Amino acid sequence: MNLNYFSRLRVALPAVGLALMLSAATSMRGAELSWRTDFAQASQEAAQQHKYMLLDFTGSDWCPWCIKMDKEVFSQSQFSTFALKNLILVKLDFPRKAPQSPAEKSQNQDLAKKYAIEGFPTYILLDSNGKEVRRQVGYLQGGATAFIDWLGLSGQGQG
Repeated sequence: MNLNYFSRLRVALPAVGLALMLSAATSMRGAELSWRTDFAQASQEAAQQHKYMLLDFTGSDWCPWCIKMDKEVFSQSQFSTFALKNLILVKLDFPRKAPQSPAEKSQNQDLAKKYAIEGFPTYILLDSNGKEVRRQVGYLQGGATAFIDWLGLSGQGQG
């Protein structure tokens, strides 16, 4: 083998290693979650797919506990994998700075009244028919594992 081959290989190997590390980091993040903002559309999807709906009443740009839950639970691959199989996710946001359409703002205010939301974050699990199964007001310690346990859906399906 000639010296030129080894020289090129020495340059190429670090690039291959970097590519593999980036690929592994991307897969560790899990699948990208799709949070709906249209409650009516999400309700239809839940009914058609026989999935539960998770309502996330949040102040995404000002509520420290909401931001902490996003980081510790919703951005984790364990939650993403679980949610893709079991949930239709609905983010009902009450931002202070982020722009929001008048229709979304009105819908979120109406839903906050309907579900008697008293604080942020509040998580409400609905069955595929829209019936409330459980709710969590405030931050839930323990990361993705504790939140998935709180949902209580392990091994359950909806008919």
